[in-house]
Amino acid sequence: MNLDKVFIIAEAGVNHNGSIELAKKLIDVAANAGANAVKFQTFKAETLVCKDAKKADYQNININDGDDNQFNMLKKLELDLDTHNLLIDYCEQKDIMFLSTPFDIKSIELLDNLGLNIFKIPSGEITNLPYLRMIGSLKKQVILSTGMATLDEVKDALEVLIKSGTLKENITILHANTMYPTPMEDVNLNAMITIGKTFDIAYGYSDHTLGIEVPTAAVALGATIIEKHFTLDKTMQGPDHKASLEPKELKAMVDAIRNIEKALGDGIKQPTPSETPNIEVVRKSIVANCDIKKGDIFTTQNLTVKRPNNGINPMKWDSIIGKISKKNYEKDELI
Repeated sequence: MNLDKVFIIAEAGVNHNGSIELAKKLIDVAANAGANAVKFQTFKAETLVCKDAKKADYQNININDGDDNQFNMLKKLELDLDTHNLLIDYCEQKDIMFLSTPFDIKSIELLDNLGLNIFKIPSGEITNLPYLRMIGSLKKQVILSTGMATLDEVKDALEVLIKSGTLKENITILHANTMYPTPMEDVNLNAMITIGKTFDIAYGYSDHTLGIEVPTAAVALGATIIEKHFTLDKTMQGPDHKASLEPKELKAMVDAIRNIEKALGDGIKQPTPSETPNIEVVRKSIVANCDIKKGDIFTTQNLTVKRPNNGINPMKWDSIIGKISKKNYEKDELI
């Protein structure tokens, strides 16, 4: 990851609805928007959930197919090995990084064998010790999402990753909230800063709010990675479409983040090239407030301060008052 600039992950997730063609279109959208990476999800329903596991409330609302079974939903959204290879090749053609979140040990192994150098740990796995150890042992770049987690749980997961072999400097922790969509009052963006300060570690934000304000604000607060779900159409059938950005919105978010990066600057307070010409125009000089004759004493009555700024700086006012004029001045003439 190039952390000289914010690393923007366009989260396709399972918004491909099991279609390779739809997945390719999502890659096109992410690349055209200027995202650094497009991320999918790698899992086998059999190793991810029990067969009688229920859907989350938001999944039932968003899918509304009368089937409350999470296993049945996920089984339709799996990506097999051939599909992974196909999507990786397509991402290379589009000059965008392919990422995928593994949800089980076998999926970690699959992605490792495919040569992925960045591993994203989803919020639901932050208390999964065997999973964390496996990821940590790969000694690669790690992005750790922390939705639903306490600070102590984040600490425990971080320790497991480091003890398993991953360098702390190769870990970025993402603040997150796992409700789709996240209510504004539950975002708690300041917790992202708390994470960074507490663990002295790079931090970012995985966003599930509607719109682009919050991820843009996160960049202004120091986020080095932004992750955001996107889709081709929010009205499509599926668990995450409604809380995702559409193509134009994704492009607007990327553009806003890049503008914020520029606006943050280097932190040095000094005149910028664009405003330097204004110094002469809007700042002021000491000038004659009336006609002044040679030999007159400069006073607060016969001097004043006016534009432009090509004379004596008004900050020298006290050193000029009381001195004797060496020449005649007309009103408004620079001293």
